[in-house]
Amino acid sequence: MAKKSYPAAKPSYLDFDISSYAWKPDIDYRKYPEMYKVGKGEQGVLICQPYKAEIGPKWRFKNPDIARESSEAIYEMFMNYLLQDDFVGADMARKYLQMGYTRARRYANYKGGKKFDAHDDYKPLERGTGEDIKAEAAAIFYKVWKEAEGHPVYKQRKSRWKEEFG
Repeated sequence: MAKKSYPAAKPSYLDFDISSYAWKPDIDYRKYPEMYKVGKGEQGVLICQPYKAEIGPKWRFKNPDIARESSEAIYEMFMNYLLQDDFVGADMARKYLQMGYTRARRYANYKGGKKFDAHDDYKPLERGTGEDIKAEAAAIFYKVWKEAEGHPVYKQRKSRWKEEFG
């Protein structure tokens, strides 16, 4: 079987401009939800307070059992945020579920979760050197992430939020 070839890319954080980033660590997004932008993917997930402090400690993917416990706890938070009509909280919980999938996949694909060699001009490291147990953890998060993303109440609120606030 031929090995896949991936384009040589540098990590996006090398040229990251924090001043133009839509999410700010000094905003309380519960008090000022109108400041929150949905963005793409996991953007803002490690910045937006108080949700980072609430959801972040539950986010773990070391092995399938821990991933299952973590994803269930975060999904429960997701549902509670929806019940409280807190779209920002629900979207942040959805982002943590997505990040559980993407980070576990990274550790499944790359030994130590590192995609680039910082000591060799950020040359991409070899794929397929990661841990199978992380692939199982990723699959658990993926299922729960997709369940949250497809929740009809969430989808309706997300659409409305994007129209109103971006």
